[in-house]
Amino acid sequence: MKIEGNFLRRGRMGISRTTTKILPLQFHYLLSTTASYNSPPSRHRTCLQLQDPDPIVTTLSESIKNCSTKPLQASLKHLFPSLKPQHIISLISLNPHSLSPDSLFYFFSWLSSRSHSTFRHNLHTYCTMIHFLCTHQMLPEAKGLLQTIVSRKGKDSASVVFATILETKGTQRSDLYVFDGLINAYLESDSVSDAIQCFRLSKKHKIRVAFDACKNILEHLMKLKSFKLAWEFHKEILECGYPASLYFFNILMHKFCKEGEMRVAQSIFDEIRKWGLRPSVVSFNTLMNGYVRLGDLNEGFMLKNAMEGSGVLPDVYTYSILINGLCREHRMDDANELFNEMFGKGLVPNDVTFTTLINGHCKNGRIDLAMEIYQQMLGQGLEPDLITYNTLIDGLCKNDDLTEAWDLVDRMTRKGLKPDKITYTTLIDGYCKEGNLEKAFEIREEMIKGSIVLDNVAYTALISGLCRDGQVVDAERMLREMVTVGLRPNDATYTMIIDGFCRKGDVRKGFKLLKEMQRDGHKPGVITYNVLMNGYCKQGQMKNADMLLNAMLNLGVFPDDITYNILLEGHSTYGNQEDVDKLRSSKGLVLDYASYTSLVGSLSKQFRHRLQR
Repeated sequence: MKIEGNFLRRGRMGISRTTTKILPLQFHYLLSTTASYNSPPSRHRTCLQLQDPDPIVTTLSESIKNCSTKPLQASLKHLFPSLKPQHIISLISLNPHSLSPDSLFYFFSWLSSRSHSTFRHNLHTYCTMIHFLCTHQMLPEAKGLLQTIVSRKGKDSASVVFATILETKGTQRSDLYVFDGLINAYLESDSVSDAIQCFRLSKKHKIRVAFDACKNILEHLMKLKSFKLAWEFHKEILECGYPASLYFFNILMHKFCKEGEMRVAQSIFDEIRKWGLRPSVVSFNTLMNGYVRLGDLNEGFMLKNAMEGSGVLPDVYTYSILINGLCREHRMDDANELFNEMFGKGLVPNDVTFTTLINGHCKNGRIDLAMEIYQQMLGQGLEPDLITYNTLIDGLCKNDDLTEAWDLVDRMTRKGLKPDKITYTTLIDGYCKEGNLEKAFEIREEMIKGSIVLDNVAYTALISGLCRDGQVVDAERMLREMVTVGLRPNDATYTMIIDGFCRKGDVRKGFKLLKEMQRDGHKPGVITYNVLMNGYCKQGQMKNADMLLNAMLNLGVFPDDITYNILLEGHSTYGNQEDVDKLRSSKGLVLDYASYTSLVGSLSKQFRHRLQR
């Protein structure tokens, strides 16, 4: 029977994939088992049955009922030219031969195929069938049809679809599923504005949708990061009498805190009690963390007092937030006091709290206190992680205690933690600053053996060490290797090497590197030009120095006091009095000579700052 194959095809109408293949005997069985599938009896249905059905509707019903003996295509072929959507609506509503819901739905699906007729379902036939399916608990099939409607109608179609669903409802008991399903169908098609409109239309017509559908809208808005819309919609559903959820208050507050919108976050916190809920420790911590992240420690401590006053006990996370804020403001004494307060209240700090305090002491140059906290951490039976060890190793390297730093690496390795890129790079920088280039390159080899790729920071540390040691040729070779592996040296790296060549008297090589920087898209700043200009002046090449000054000005790089003092010193030594007088009269010139070491110092400081970041 041809109906079998057609039921399997979705066709251009987009009928749900839930339609399955029906064999002749099976289809006959569906038609015969009508008692359990009949629509619920109602006065409206009885009145419909008393009417004389349209002959076309009667014929349709008889053909479906007898399709096991005569294929539908043959029995209905003469009807197709006259068949209208209203006939299908009447068939579903009247169901003259009390066909089973499955039979009607499969016929509905079969009719969608373009291969046997020119008939096309419209929005009304779809909506009528959706109500019918929901009334008979055929929810997956109804969901498929809703998705088809939403897909066809597209965005901004909620009002039209909703009105048609409302119009075709009749007396069918489908409210509980249809409008929820429509909201979810719009959400699945990423049309959240239509879903919200469906909710509002339901509210207008006094149709109550399930809370789960409202939650789905909220979660979708959160996923889209439309936090303000989510908060407004949350208030809207609460005002409709839906239950308040502390979880949503907390999660919305967290999102606004993360965005730095503390005024909105505070208003959400203030609304919690209005809806009969009590802020939990999570509520307080969420708001507190938002304030502290923005540097408002006073508000953070006020919240701590407020939570204690309302009977909510601060937990480890509460203290960690405040300790972290104090460490960032270099208030280490207060941080230690709060840390001790935790112990006094019987709270055991977690690894995050310990690491926060260790990091604070390291950044404030108190590596001794950091090591004390580390020992205390071990005493609590907590195993430091790689972040904690890296923090301590960095602090020890900055304190020039490379021996202890290496011992710490050995200790963490024995505990099963492998040094990572940050560990090795920190050690390389420390050994380079100490002047132990041999050890720095040994660590580099370990990184390569461990398949750990060197990054800009590691290469720049090695180049800096080589330049400091006077090995400028090797430094340039390291620069070439850096470029070969796909890294882009920054201005400071180039400038260090230019300075190294100029110090050795090879100003020409320094100038070539300047041109190379420009070809690679760099825009050298005044420090780079000052380095090269100092090289020219030390060599007595005042003409080249003056040309470099003009080049700077043409490129929009403004000379500073060091620039003019370098030129002044050069012209005083190698030039004539006229040039010296001209420089002295230049606007903004500082007459006392700024030593060149200040220039090198600024380069070194710039590099150290980048490593710290």
